[in-house]
Amino acid sequence: MANYPFEPPRTVADLDSLDDAEIYEGSRDYQRGDPEPGPNRGRAYWYGWHVAAINHGDRETDEAMRDLVRAVT
Repeated sequence: MANYPFEPPRTVADLDSLDDAEIYEGSRDYQRGDPEPGPNRGRAYWYGWHVAAINHGDRETDEAMRDLVRAVT
């Protein structure tokens, strides 16, 4: 796994434990070329930002994301 400031969620229970509003805020704040948010923003915010980067094609889907998709489906 890449050197992320937080462990991405890999289970539905872990994802459900994150604050939806913070995930949304991180996703909404994502801009190409911005540096990755640090630990001052929190795990849920970082996760939203990370998913937005994947959705925009600026990051590759990682093993944690594949684990979560398998858990949801």
